[in-house]
Parts: sequence; structure tokens; C-alpha cells
Amino acid sequence: MEMSLVRFAIKHSFLVSTFLLLLSAAPQKLRAQAPGAPATPTPTVPAWAQPGSATHAQVPPPADFHRLGRNFDTPIGVFQGQSDIGSAVVPGSASYDPETKKYTVNSAGYNIWYSRDEFRFLWKKVSGDISLAADVAFPDPKGYGDRKAVLVIRQSLDDDSKEAMIGEHGVGMIHLAERPATGADMKDLQYRFGGVLAGVLAKRIGIEKNGDSIAIFVSLTGEPMHQLGPPVTIHFDAPFYVGIGFCSHLPDKSDTVVFSNVVLNDAAGNVR
Repeated sequence: MEMSLVRFAIKHSFLVSTFLLLLSAAPQKLRAQAPGAPATPTPTVPAWAQPGSATHAQVPPPADFHRLGRNFDTPIGVFQGQSDIGSAVVPGSASYDPETKKYTVNSAGYNIWYSRDEFRFLWKKVSGDISLAADVAFPDPKGYGDRKAVLVIRQSLDDDSKEAMIGEHGVGMIHLAERPATGADMKDLQYRFGGVLAGVLAKRIGIEKNGDSIAIFVSLTGEPMHQLGPPVTIHFDAPFYVGIGFCSHLPDKSDTVVFSNVVLNDAAGNVR
């Protein structure tokens, strides 16, 4: 009888101890999982952001769709900082080689278009007139054809900012594009190279702000820069942002562009 009582006490003592141990550990587990705000879920690629194909056409984002950018105020070359405008689902990056003076920019992003953008942007905050030019090279010749390197003037670092840009696509198309107001759809003038120039990328591109007039410039093979097409008129309040950027045109796949011989002047008439 005494032995049965002992076994009963031992058995139930172990169960009680185990229960108390689990009870005391539970709050610690909850605190570890929820130290404050819940973890941000990994963003996914919405259907509208998928690139165009034989079975799908990329369409504008919903009117209320935005992502806050990731901004880094660390100087890089002639620029004051860099940003992942629109926070593509794969973070971008950029580096500068002071010996070669080349900027290597890596970025995913569905587009720099419609009413909002996703791209890596190296920028300087400026006022007044500006001239900006750079050589452009795509290290991977087999990258997505609509990827685009840009020289851009933006009112802000928001994904739907007013902006004007020259874009050079992987297939060689160059265009002057503008978003005339915050949240508006982009519109552009396209200059497609074909025929004997098929597959030829412009060696150098440039953009100039002269008052409210924005014009783009090009050198196809190394000849002196010349204006390409008529300018557009768009007003930017001071200060605004000017710089270089890149978008792979693939929402979740990064690609690379290299900018070299970058010349940025705080005056019009200095694109070279």
C-alpha cells in the first residue's frame, strides 16, 4: 500500500512539473514571435506586374498601389545617395569604381512607367538648370529586351513622382518620357533604331533641363552629342533630384547596367 502511494505521488509530481514548465515557457515563445510589430511578409509579384509575353500583357498597377522606397544617403561618386524607388521585391544595389569612374547598378523592378516606378536610382538633390550625360553598357547581352537604363529628373523619391527621363532599352530603343504630375501615367516620344542599325546601342545619352524645357541628347557611335527630337515642357519645384537609374523590367529578377564617363553639370548647355 505504501509503495502504491509513493508511485502515485511520483507519477503525478512529474506531470505537474511538466505542465508548469510548459506553462512558464509559453509566454517566452510568444514574446519571441511577437516582440512588437508583426514581421513584414515577403512581397509577392502581382499579376499586373508580370512582363509582357505571348500570353500576357503588362498592365498599369491599381490606382492605390504603392510601396515606400528604400533610401540610402551615402554618397556614391558624384551622387549624394541612392534609392530603391518603389521597393522592387528584390533589393537593388550599386557600386562605384573611383579608378575607372564606372557605376555598376543592379536592379529588378517591373517598370519605370505607368503611374509608378520600380528601379534603383543614384541621385543628387539640385536646383536650377542641369546637364547630365553618360555612356551605357549592358554586361549581359541576353538580358530582357525591355530593360532600361535611364537618366532622370524627379520631383521626389516617391514611386509616383513627377519626372522626365531619357531611357535606353536593351533592344536599342531610346525615348524621352515624362510623368507630368504626381500619380499621372507616363507618356513618351519613341525613337526606334532599326534596319542597318539593328542591334546597335547608342554609345552615349544625355538629358538637359533649361528652365522648364527638358531635352534629350545622343551619340550613336562617338560623334558629338546632338539633341534627339523636340523637348517637353515640365516644371520642377526646387529642390528636385537628378541622377542615373536602371530597371530590369522583370519584377523579381535583377539585371545589371554599367554607366561610365558620367558628367553632371549644374547648368544648361553642358551635355557632352
